[in-house]
Amino acid sequence: MTSPSRIVLSRLDRIGDLILSTPAIASVRHSWPDAHVTLVCSGHNAGVVQRNVDVDETVVLASGESAWRAGARFRGKVDLAIALAPRAHDFTLIAATRAARRIGYTYVRRYAARLSAWLFLTDVAVSEADPDLCDRDGAYAVRHEVDQILSLVSLAGGKPVCRDLVITISEEDRRAVASVPAGGIAVQLAPRWISDGSTLESTLELLRMLRRFGVPIVAVYGSDATDLAERVRIEGVADAVLGGLPFSRWAAVYEKCAVVVTVDTGATHLASATCRPTVVLFEHRYFNLNSQEWSPYNVPSVLLRKPVDDRPASLERMRAEIVAAVASLLGAA
Repeated sequence: MTSPSRIVLSRLDRIGDLILSTPAIASVRHSWPDAHVTLVCSGHNAGVVQRNVDVDETVVLASGESAWRAGARFRGKVDLAIALAPRAHDFTLIAATRAARRIGYTYVRRYAARLSAWLFLTDVAVSEADPDLCDRDGAYAVRHEVDQILSLVSLAGGKPVCRDLVITISEEDRRAVASVPAGGIAVQLAPRWISDGSTLESTLELLRMLRRFGVPIVAVYGSDATDLAERVRIEGVADAVLGGLPFSRWAAVYEKCAVVVTVDTGATHLASATCRPTVVLFEHRYFNLNSQEWSPYNVPSVLLRKPVDDRPASLERMRAEIVAAVASLLGAA
């Protein structure tokens, strides 16, 4: 294949996954510096690539627009198209471009998805990730998602030489969060703090316990955790409670903090992108897979597993583990 002159990349899913795709996007730019690179993303994750210098054009999939229709806009206009997510929507979009090379990846035991991938794509990588295989064998190794996505660049004939997560925080973003106390513990509020081995009262008690370190507690939340954030505000267990932040200002808040504490959400990967030490509380189910594939990337971290139940003794142990993890990361900072 000759060097492509126009490239389309697709990542329509979550914020964290697009953050983890930025090394591959940068590697595409490095591999084909003269190509025009278009990234198709969603309204939900578009903030990740705001001001990203590795992308010439960002196209946001309109609400209600089909992936096929979006991809068909590029028909006859691109040489190489890569689905950065192992999802049907991304496969469909890439297929609709009719590019000579259409590349993506799927999972080892998702047999139906593997078959459909070959219907849409010309080249398919197979990820070893599988929750059941990981549960059966605690030593079963799974590459980080960053490395799995970088393998697509190799499959396309490029060089996966860029390994840093890429986001942009401007001075304007930093000025906008100047009132947020610095050097503290950022706690990302999310629904998983109050379900399946964690409860509202336990989470509030955890925030009280974190005050023992004598640094500010900064609670950050999205639209899925407004009720939890309101309780945190009412109980007065955080020095700042921040919600509705644009992506780059969310990043600027993390940049000011010493440690980030979160459940398994995109916050894990934003913390990595801002080089913040991170404590992640993963779900009990599929811990062996998730703690490998979606662990903090290239930052000091402690990975913890939710208890299987929410009995008082289980929750007490979990809180003690989180506090000890924060202590170890603050001590190393």
